Amino acid sequence: MARYPELAGKVALITGAGRDQGIGAAIARRLAAEGCRVVVTDVAPDAPTAGSGVDDADTIEAIAAGIRSSGGEASALPCDVLDEASVQDAVDAAVAGFGALDILVNNAGIGFLMSPIVDTDSEAWDRVLGVNLRGAFLATKHAARQMIAQKRGGRIVNVASQAAKSGFPFAAAYCSSKHGMVGLTRVSAIELGPHDITVNAICPNHITTGLGAWQNEFFSDALGMSHDEYMAAMRSRIPLGRPGLTRDIANASAWLCSDDAVYVTGEAINVSGGEEMH
Repeated sequence: MARYPELAGKVALITGAGRDQGIGAAIARRLAAEGCRVVVTDVAPDAPTAGSGVDDADTIEAIAAGIRSSGGEASALPCDVLDEASVQDAVDAAVAGFGALDILVNNAGIGFLMSPIVDTDSEAWDRVLGVNLRGAFLATKHAARQMIAQKRGGRIVNVASQAAKSGFPFAAAYCSSKHGMVGLTRVSAIELGPHDITVNAICPNHITTGLGAWQNEFFSDALGMSHDEYMAAMRSRIPLGRPGLTRDIANASAWLCSDDAVYVTGEAINVSGGEEMH
C-alpha cells in the first residue's frame, strides 16, 4: 500500500539505478511502489567498472522489467552522467515517455577507486569527481530547467554519503566529491526554491551492496583486520547496531519526495543508524 498517495503519477528519473542490489534500484522500486512512473538509468552494461567488484550487474532494462512485472510503470535507458548530451537525452526521454519530469534522484557514483593520497593519480581523481559531482551538477541543471518550464515544482534528491561529512582513509577523491555534493545541494536549494523545487541530500553510512561488499574487503585488508573484525568494529560504532540497508535510503528518498517534506530543502540528512550525528 502506498504511503504517499500524492506521488501517484509523478515522473521520477533515477541515475545509477542499474544494479539489482544497489541503492538506485531500491529507490526506483520504492518510488514505483508509491505510484511514480520511473525512468531507470545507468551507464551501458559494457561501461568500464574494473576494480568495482560489481561487474556482473543487472542491466537497467532488467530493473525496469521487474518494476513493470510488479504492476509499476518504468522505462530504462543508458545515461552517462559525464556526457552532458546523454544527460539531456535522458531528461528529454522521460518527458517524451511520460509527459513531464517531477523528481530527479542523483545516485550515480564511483566508490571503488581507493588509494592513499600519495598514490592517487589524477586520472582516478578526475573520474571520481566527474561522475560523483559533475554528473550530479549536469543532471540537476537539465532536470531543473525542465521543472522550471513546467511551473509545477519538483524534487531533487542527491545521494551523498557519510563521507560528505567525515573523512576516511584512502578515499580523498570520494570524500571530496561527496562534500562537494552537499555544497551543490545547498546552492541548488537556494536558487530553485523560488520555483517550488526542493533539493536535499541523503548521507548514508556503509551499506553492503555489491560495491559495499568490495569495500568491506578492501578496507579490512588495508587496515590489517579480518573481515569479521572489520564488520564487528563497524557495528560497534553504530548506535542502532547494524550497517544501513538499501531500503533505509529508499524510504528516506520517498519521504523527501512527498508532501510531508514540502518545507524541507537544502538539507544533508544523515541516514546512518546514529553513526553520523551532524
